[in-house]
Amino acid sequence: MAEVTLAKPSLSPTAEAWRRLQRNPVAVVCGTFIVGLVLVALLANLLKPQGYDTPDFLHRLAAGSAAHPLGTDQEGRDVLSRIVYGARISLGVATVIVSIEIAIGLTLGLIAGYYGGAIDSALMRVTDVMFSFPDILLAILLVAVVQPGPGKALAPQVSLITLFVALGLVYWPGLARLARGQAMALRNREYIEAARAMGVRDRAILLRHLLPNTLSPIIVQVTQDIAQVMLAEATLSFLGLGVQPPFPSWGRMIQDALPFKEAHPILLLAPTVALAATVMAFNFFGDALRDALDPRLRE
Repeated sequence: MAEVTLAKPSLSPTAEAWRRLQRNPVAVVCGTFIVGLVLVALLANLLKPQGYDTPDFLHRLAAGSAAHPLGTDQEGRDVLSRIVYGARISLGVATVIVSIEIAIGLTLGLIAGYYGGAIDSALMRVTDVMFSFPDILLAILLVAVVQPGPGKALAPQVSLITLFVALGLVYWPGLARLARGQAMALRNREYIEAARAMGVRDRAILLRHLLPNTLSPIIVQVTQDIAQVMLAEATLSFLGLGVQPPFPSWGRMIQDALPFKEAHPILLLAPTVALAATVMAFNFFGDALRDALDPRLRE
């Protein structure tokens, strides 16, 4: 009697992508690091050994101890506390900037790709103008425009808002281009044509049919953009144009540590390693996520 082989039930694309992601050791390590970093940022008030802006002039440039595991900086502030709060600043800035990027870039890209014609041409010309400027130089220009005169500093809250606006305007064109390409590839599919034939409004088609089918490459792009935004924020803060004191920033910590890099290398190493590890984790996780969501790599 012939044996009957039962076919294994096929997994949904989402379940298949999750399975592939779990089997990727790089994705597991980087994902665990990212989750841990988010928890550290959220629980900074509980994890901090000392206040991030509490000076201790009697223990300036102190070595590592039980009270100060990574020592203190030139003003006696606890380095570990500033690293922890720096994670909150970096992730917070990246979250806001990526939200602005999604709101502008994804919306304009889907509209341009779906409608085409004059709407597409007008929106893409605006995108081309934004692409003509180097990203970080345009951000520096926008931040420098609102900087007060010599000897004056922006209020910390104003500096954060300025940073949000500058980086938000810089990073949306790339996502708009990606969303436009996805929308153009999908707008003539059968299910889109069927929705039009049934009288479904364009807004509903964009939100219910087009948007869900473009999310895979969008998610991958956003994951990698988070790393780029964090690096840009650190660069601006290093130049004195980003996050202003008393808020700690890894870029500002690196700049402040340069005069002490030989006598007290931990002041430079700690924020540098934190920034490099975070950027690499998001980049590698984005690469792994792209491989997991690629239908050509499915078994």
